[in-house]
Amino acid sequence: MKAIWNGTIIAESNRTVVIERNHYFPAEDVKKDFLRKSSRQYNCPWKGDAAYFDVSVHGSTSRDAAWSYPEPKQAALSIKGYLAFGEGVEVVK
Repeated sequence: MKAIWNGTIIAESNRTVVIERNHYFPAEDVKKDFLRKSSRQYNCPWKGDAAYFDVSVHGSTSRDAAWSYPEPKQAALSIKGYLAFGEGVEVVK
């Protein structure tokens, strides 16, 4: 799987975990230079507290376009250390 924003591959992995139709990429397969910590906060009842990131490539930014669960609840331990993408980031095979 690949995550692409503004024509640039920002993550690529054959080890994604799919939850609620989102592909979660292992952190080591994500190019973190394109991520900036966001102030957005969200608590999922079954996954826990989410950390959000803006995705910035070649001067274009997609706000809150990536997220992770740094300390997920027991039911979501399979995505600890993983990141997912939305907000216009294309996720393809």
